[in-house]
Amino acid sequence: MPVSNKTTRVAVLADSDTRWKWGSLTAKRLVRTTAAVDNPADFHLDGYLLRGRATPTPRQLEEVGVRADTMREVTAIEFLGHVGDVGNVPGARNAPGDEAPYDVIVLALVGGAVQAVLHGLARAFDGAPRRPVVVTGYVGVVYEKLADGLLLRHGADVVLANSRQDAERFREVYEGVGADASGVVEAALPFLGGAPYAPKDPADPAAPATPYTVVFAAQPSVPEKRADRSYLLSRLIRHARRHPEREVLLKLRSRPGEHTTHIEELPYQKLVRGEDAPPNFRLVYGHMGEVLDRTDLLVTVSSTAALEALHRSIPTAVLTDLGVREALGNHAFIGSGCLASWDQLDAGHSPVPDPGWVARQGVAADGAYETAFDAARSRVAELTERARDGDLPPIEPYYTQVTAPGYLPGILARHHLGPDATPLPGAPAADREPGPVRQAVRSAARGAYRHGVQRVAPVIRRMGEL
Repeated sequence: MPVSNKTTRVAVLADSDTRWKWGSLTAKRLVRTTAAVDNPADFHLDGYLLRGRATPTPRQLEEVGVRADTMREVTAIEFLGHVGDVGNVPGARNAPGDEAPYDVIVLALVGGAVQAVLHGLARAFDGAPRRPVVVTGYVGVVYEKLADGLLLRHGADVVLANSRQDAERFREVYEGVGADASGVVEAALPFLGGAPYAPKDPADPAAPATPYTVVFAAQPSVPEKRADRSYLLSRLIRHARRHPEREVLLKLRSRPGEHTTHIEELPYQKLVRGEDAPPNFRLVYGHMGEVLDRTDLLVTVSSTAALEALHRSIPTAVLTDLGVREALGNHAFIGSGCLASWDQLDAGHSPVPDPGWVARQGVAADGAYETAFDAARSRVAELTERARDGDLPPIEPYYTQVTAPGYLPGILARHHLGPDATPLPGAPAADREPGPVRQAVRSAARGAYRHGVQRVAPVIRRMGEL
């Protein structure tokens, strides 16, 4: 049924389960005011999943736990067609059963996809009396490709920074290349939360009889080498043997055959088959927040789960066993007080985070998290009102045919867009739904891609090392 004119309509385009989690929760924190919580009809969220190798499965979406009013899988061109404002964008069509234009679009995508969609939106709304507010950002710690990722996101009305440190770095990059930095707004990761950590007191007779729980938060692509991943797994299992009184959990991001934001060529589920694990060691899936509810020590190489744990004051260890290196991402935790090795953890060490570092990372364990989105929420509200009055300027990314003629066309072409952001010949039609045959072909292609990544590519790589 059509939504009311007072409803704030939001579209979130995401390309993985993690980015859907970030994008949908960001939308709710930025747009869903107290009034909208009291009256859900004041907030309408449409989810769009960008078709690709990491398109979330129904199980992954269920695990994220964020509900949308509608959900569909699209290509970039199909998305651009769906978000058009009827009467303003020739040939575009809106979400099913809905004639009102979107007020806000959240792009929860890898940088190149953000840039392609920004150019597509700029073309689609060129000359239109109004357009939606466009928001983007990062799903976690920004430890690599800072300049590249930021410039690919330039052109959005709001580029969210997850911490004070990130906001400063983002502005420096934009100003350093002569790009407008006014869109950078400090916020925080939208999925922090949960009850503060309460250490177990063995002397308290009223305390629940639960074991001390160590959780290793695995990452799909960090580290990449089999030897390194096998080493981490063996140390985790060794820790379980040395501490039979503890429960040791390996928290996995996805089941075999599924993909997340990053490609996982060597899933721990396969590596663990050759290990003789003790009974107090288990593999677990599920929502990270629920796993953290029973965690006494969170261990990781560089997962964003470390920030979730620190927000709740859960002791957190960022491993140094494989070095402190940019390739691992754990260099982002220099100064945190959380760096530690398995030898230290085996001996009973429990890291104590540096309060100053934690404050600069937007973790806000002191309770300031409740106000972390105030500035971004105010900015989006202001821009939304301007948009409804037709007062928003055109979308103008930093990368154009003048500033990056050797880079931009390739980015656009990956999403079937020409240099001027028009659909390339043979691109998926934006004016019709894919038929059963197209859907079957797409499903088979994704399956073949995942098989190639998880089975064929590692074999070829090993052969090349002979």
